[in-house]
Amino acid sequence: MTGRTRVLATLNRQKPDVTPFDLGGTDCSSIHVIAYDKLRRRLGLPGGPIRCGCLIQLVAASDAEMAAALGSDVEALWFGSRATKTWKTPFGLELIVPERFGVEDLSDGSSVVKNDRGDVVFRRARDAYYFDPVAPALAHIASAGQLEPFGELFERWDYSPVYDEPLVDLARRARAQYESTDRAVVTLWRMHYNQAGQLLRGFEQYFVDLVENKDLVHAIMRKLHEVYLRRVDAFFDSFGPWFDAVFLTDDLGTQQSGMMSPAMYREMIYPYMSDLVRCIKSRGKKVIMHSCGSVFDFIPSMIEMGVDALNPVQVSAAKMNPRNLVREYGKDIAFWGGGCDTQHALNAADPEIVRQDVRRRLDEFGPDAHLVFTQVHNIQYDVPPENILALRDAFWNERRGAAD
Repeated sequence: MTGRTRVLATLNRQKPDVTPFDLGGTDCSSIHVIAYDKLRRRLGLPGGPIRCGCLIQLVAASDAEMAAALGSDVEALWFGSRATKTWKTPFGLELIVPERFGVEDLSDGSSVVKNDRGDVVFRRARDAYYFDPVAPALAHIASAGQLEPFGELFERWDYSPVYDEPLVDLARRARAQYESTDRAVVTLWRMHYNQAGQLLRGFEQYFVDLVENKDLVHAIMRKLHEVYLRRVDAFFDSFGPWFDAVFLTDDLGTQQSGMMSPAMYREMIYPYMSDLVRCIKSRGKKVIMHSCGSVFDFIPSMIEMGVDALNPVQVSAAKMNPRNLVREYGKDIAFWGGGCDTQHALNAADPEIVRQDVRRRLDEFGPDAHLVFTQVHNIQYDVPPENILALRDAFWNERRGAAD
């Protein structure tokens, strides 16, 4: 089987020839630019500036050379921009970013990102390796009627204006990528609802709103939903044949529990997300849902709405042991992740700990899981290249054994 047919078989909950492998195929199964740079050097791949995939998480957009070296069955289709520039970061790397990415490095070693109006919207603390959102755009709103002036904000939400590549060019690039590879191509549309509420209102205020200002929350969700549905139609009309799956992200869990009750999720978020998934599935594409943390209790809703695979399968969170997940839900949903614990194993001093954890997780998933193997979320900046290769080699050894 090719990578594409292997992944699609898994998402169809069929048995592929071997378990598919993803490293760099989504913006939540990628590698931080620092670790990516070290890995390229370790593999003897050409150096130079690194193309940044997610500008906030600062993960690399893996190229074909890296995908081949790692043996990945998946490629990501990232948003693009008309023009790029090189950002010489305070932590020593040169990154290729969109020309419109308004990053400024400050004298204290921190960085800020400004929008077109000059407002600071993201901040990277000194000695930090990510950006944090600041200044929620709707923090001062008190009622649904006050949302009217923010049409432009909603129109580009989750599709930043820094990605100003015309749709016809994105379609042309999507087709060229799809036709040049036999890997599965995953398009990264984001399209948050719960997370959007947190970012637009501020985390604390949003959760207060869920209880005390439900009309406002629903009004925000409706405006997002209207934009997302139009965007889905535009994307499908432009490059619908040239990808295999859509990657959506909407975190619902903390380390110990859900961010809200399943009942509140059904009331406040599910109607919008389920309709979005239905719209995508009606066009014949697979849907991968990223949701961190302890999301065990939300999986029935994901299955009901038609989600094909859950990512990142955060095995260290409460109730997220792969054996339990497969027993309860394995017939109805695939798992995209869970292959190595990034919090407690992948950055260990000894690569043998990584190999042990890979073997442990594969044993927990067992032979009947519909699994796309990748680590839990993105590989972090402090993971040495030897550990990434240990993850790859441990998986490939187990995969060869299963095939034999």
